[in-house]
Amino acid sequence: MSQDDSTYDNVRIQVPEGREAIRKRPGMYIGSTGERGLGQMVFEVADRAVNEVLAGRAGRVDITLTSDGGVRVADDGPGESSLEALTTRTGAGAGLGGRHDVMLGRAGVGPVVANALSSRLTAEVRREGVRRVREYARGVAVTPVTDAGPAAGSGTTVTFWPDTEIFGATEFPFDDLADRFRELALLNRDLDVLLTDSRHSDGPRSLRFRFPGGTRDHVRLLDARTAHGGPDDPGGPGGPDVIGFEQEDPRMAGTMEVALRWRDAPDERVRSFANCHPTPRGGTHEAGFRDGVAAVLDAYARRRDLLGAADPGLTARQAGAGLTAVVSVKLDRPEFHGSTRDVLGDDTVRGCVGRAVREHLGAWLEAHPEQAAAVVRQAARSA
Repeated sequence: MSQDDSTYDNVRIQVPEGREAIRKRPGMYIGSTGERGLGQMVFEVADRAVNEVLAGRAGRVDITLTSDGGVRVADDGPGESSLEALTTRTGAGAGLGGRHDVMLGRAGVGPVVANALSSRLTAEVRREGVRRVREYARGVAVTPVTDAGPAAGSGTTVTFWPDTEIFGATEFPFDDLADRFRELALLNRDLDVLLTDSRHSDGPRSLRFRFPGGTRDHVRLLDARTAHGGPDDPGGPGGPDVIGFEQEDPRMAGTMEVALRWRDAPDERVRSFANCHPTPRGGTHEAGFRDGVAAVLDAYARRRDLLGAADPGLTARQAGAGLTAVVSVKLDRPEFHGSTRDVLGDDTVRGCVGRAVREHLGAWLEAHPEQAAAVVRQAARSA
C-alpha cells in the first residue's frame, strides 16, 4: 500500500452535517423509509409541541393528516422566537431529558429531520400579534421569513410533505400515530392531543386524547381490550375499582405512578414505562413493582391466616394471576440498558418502587378484607 493510499485527509473523509447527513442516511434518524419512518417524522415535529403543553405554555396539540398527503402539527403556545432555529438547528441527539421532558422521536433532533426529508415544509409562528411564515424545499429555505399579516392568538404550526425521492410510499399510519399519542396522554394527564385524518372522501376522522385519570385510565383501557378485541369483564377478586397512587421519592430522583387491579382471569397484563418511553423488557421499576406485590400479598395472607404455616410463600408469578397494572416512573437521570431504551437500570428505583407498592397496596388490602381474601385465593390457586 502506498503512502497516498493510507493517507486520510479532509478530501478523502467527508463528514456530512445537517440536512446532508439526514438525507444521506435517513434510517439513522427515523429508523426506516417506510411507515415506521413516516411516523417518526411526525413524532420529531410533535415533540416540541407536546413539551410546550406539559410545561403549561400551551393548551393542546393538533395533528392533521391533510388531504394532499401532508401533515400539519400545531400548538397554541407562545410561538417560537426563531423560525430559523426551529427548522434547521438540530437538538442534542438521542439522549433523554429529565423527568419533565418527553422525547417522542427516535433521534430527538426535532423538526429539522422532517425539513430535510420533505419535498416541502412550511413553518408558521404567531407571536406578539404578528404571523410569520417561511417555506423550505428539501431542507433549503426558498423564502425569507415573511410577515404574513396580523395573528389571532399565538402558536407554532409546521406542515410538511414527505419527499418521494426518500420514501417509497408516503401514506402516514393513522393507527400507529393514534396508539402512541393515546399512550402519551395516558402517561401525562395534562396532555391534550387532537389527531385528525382528512385524507378520506367520506369526511375527516378525529380522535382526542386526554385522560385526567392517568395510569388508572390506562388500566381501565387495558381491561377494556382482549386478545380478540372484545369487551373484558373488569369484575373479579379485585372488584371494579382501580388501585392507584403517585409518589415522589428523592432517593431515586424522580416520581412514580402505579395503577393496578385484579380480574377473574388467569393472564397477566403489566405495562411499564420510564420517562414516558415503553420498557417492554421491564427493568428495575417493573421488578420493584412485582417484588412489592408478592411481598405484601404474602404478608397479608399470613397475618390473616389465609395461608397455612406449611404453605410456601406467594410468588410474583402467582400474584400476577389476573393482574392488570401500569408502572410509570419519571426520573431526572434515567439509566437504560442498551441503545433501544427498553430496559430500565438502577437498583435504587427497584427498592423505591417496591417499598411504595408495599405501603399503598398494603393499606388497600387492610381496607378491603373481602376483596383482599379473594385476591389471595386466586393467587394461591394459580400455583
